[in-house]
Amino acid sequence: MQSDQVKLPRIELIDIARGGALVAMAVYHFTWDLDAFGYLEPGTSVTGGWKIFARSIASSFLFLVGVSLYLAHGQGIRLHSFAKRLGVIILAAGAITLVTYFATPNGFIYFGILHHIAVASVLGLLILRLPVVILLPLAAAVITAPHYIHADFLNQPAFWWTGLSNNVRPSNDFFPIFPWFSAVILGIAATKFAALANLLQPMAAIRPARKLPLLPAIGQHSLAFYLLHQPVLISAVWLFVQVVPPPATATATFNRDACTTQCAAERDEAFCRAYCSCVFDNAEAQNRLDDLYATQPDEETRNWLNDLAFQCTVENNGQSSAR
Repeated sequence: MQSDQVKLPRIELIDIARGGALVAMAVYHFTWDLDAFGYLEPGTSVTGGWKIFARSIASSFLFLVGVSLYLAHGQGIRLHSFAKRLGVIILAAGAITLVTYFATPNGFIYFGILHHIAVASVLGLLILRLPVVILLPLAAAVITAPHYIHADFLNQPAFWWTGLSNNVRPSNDFFPIFPWFSAVILGIAATKFAALANLLQPMAAIRPARKLPLLPAIGQHSLAFYLLHQPVLISAVWLFVQVVPPPATATATFNRDACTTQCAAERDEAFCRAYCSCVFDNAEAQNRLDDLYATQPDEETRNWLNDLAFQCTVENNGQSSAR
């Protein structure tokens, strides 16, 4: 059994895996941008194979968070380095919330993957010493909890981040603790098992970075890549729009069916049809259909869109429960 006192060199395979996950994330976000700007059929990036691709990327990225957490603190929690890293992640998550609130008010990110990583890092420390035989059923419990735990007080905004709420405000990037923390737990469990099986030293001895320099470099600077890649991609697509605009029918195709398709990325079809009908009916009744397509809405329109989305979510929540 491997001693807890053995200090491992950096495992390049982990950096490569993290870099690969980030590149895959960039590919998906580029597709999402093309979808958002009207170059793809509405809902393409959030349905079918692309939906599975996105969830696989997020799962692998969070799994690697668990791996890194155990590698960094499995031999003893280093509070200074942990607090420093956590502070940077919290600041980055806050910046994303602020920017998206003004850029995409009706889908702003209030608990995205960085918010999740910040909370999961703290929770991960609390379970770091649990044996694998406890971690595995714990992960299963986190996955299934949203299907069994229901209470009215959990529908308050203060608890949306848990994933146990039935009515949450729509968001372009939403990774609540339940069920997504299960991926972090599995990452911790897998790394702990690898340590017990004396597999970490052989993995550390594999040094492929010279042959694959780009992926490990991205993996070692994952936060910077994550924060920068989407603004770069959006800017590139925006510039392309100026030269080759999307089809003129792109806006018109965002109808109730397209709304339902996009909504179905997070909720079931019964809820989404009711929700989208509510949004369009209210907008039409108030003669504000054009505001649904506003790319740069003013503050009053942003507030109206937010209120409308929340109102329709609450009114139609009885149609289904969150996934």
